[in-house]
Amino acid sequence: MSVTVIGIESSCDDTSAAVIRDGLLLSNVIASQSVHEEYGGVVPELASRAHQQNIVPVVDAALRRAGIDKSDLSAIAFTRGPGLLGSLLVGTSFAKGLSLGLRIPMMDVNHLHGHVLSHFVRRKEDDRVPEFPFLCLLVSGGNSQIINVKSPYDMEILGQTIDDAAGEAFDKCAKVMGLPYPGGPHIDRLAQQGDHARFKFARPHIPGLDYSFSGLKTSFLYTLRDNCKVNPGFIEENMADLAASLQRTIIEILIDKLDKAVRQTGIRTVAIGGGVSANSGVRNAVSEYCAAHGLTAFIPERAFTTDNAAMVAIAGYFKYLKKDFCPYNKPPFARVSM
Repeated sequence: MSVTVIGIESSCDDTSAAVIRDGLLLSNVIASQSVHEEYGGVVPELASRAHQQNIVPVVDAALRRAGIDKSDLSAIAFTRGPGLLGSLLVGTSFAKGLSLGLRIPMMDVNHLHGHVLSHFVRRKEDDRVPEFPFLCLLVSGGNSQIINVKSPYDMEILGQTIDDAAGEAFDKCAKVMGLPYPGGPHIDRLAQQGDHARFKFARPHIPGLDYSFSGLKTSFLYTLRDNCKVNPGFIEENMADLAASLQRTIIEILIDKLDKAVRQTGIRTVAIGGGVSANSGVRNAVSEYCAAHGLTAFIPERAFTTDNAAMVAIAGYFKYLKKDFCPYNKPPFARVSM
């Protein structure tokens, strides 16, 4: 008997719903919020209000595009955290109401687990998926982690950021350069036109597999401050080179720790996930690293790098197979370690 799961994602500023049947993606609908652009970052109260407006039409669109009725659903998967509490509350409450109304079980999903398991979303039966165990470099606005993925239910963090994440470094540096929010994609675009060896920024010396990007961010800000004192037009004149040098430094930091993890574990399959895995420089660097070392690489579709419900649905599908259902009294959570 087929298992049809609808996933609901509302952890930050994207409202998304997706339908998966036996691991195959039938639909994935995302409603983004442009209201935050003028503020230079996500405003939690505005985000939760937008989720309230978007969630019913988004779920309806996901069902229609999948060609199914809500009565065809076997279960509901939803992001319970981490994320913005107000935003999570909208998705959690909707999932509980739908579950009660349809009398079908629901599965709560850790947002970070969803990013890791996004590689198991298949559009066709013969789509390639990783074999266990594999290493996942999870890079997003709030998280930079290296994870030993032993199974869909067993993940071990080998290293993580002790301060800023890679995505934060991109966005905060972009902001002081005067680039629009979110800054990461603008840095990526400019970096393709610049000289990545033009500027040198500080690199951390953190033992083990943990990351740190706060020193890089500070070094970048000092470079701008010192040069702008001499030349007020420094940023505008050197925008592409600054972006290219910043992106190259972040990539080198990420790859250095990934290489250490590969050597320590002996694992030969590497995947990347999270919003920063949409960055063309990061994608190319991981592909080139894996090719040079004879490793198998899994680079996600860009549609599955940002916050999306397809990854929630597949994570929930795995939990459904174990009958790991969520009781109705579980609240959303803002922060948690994997």
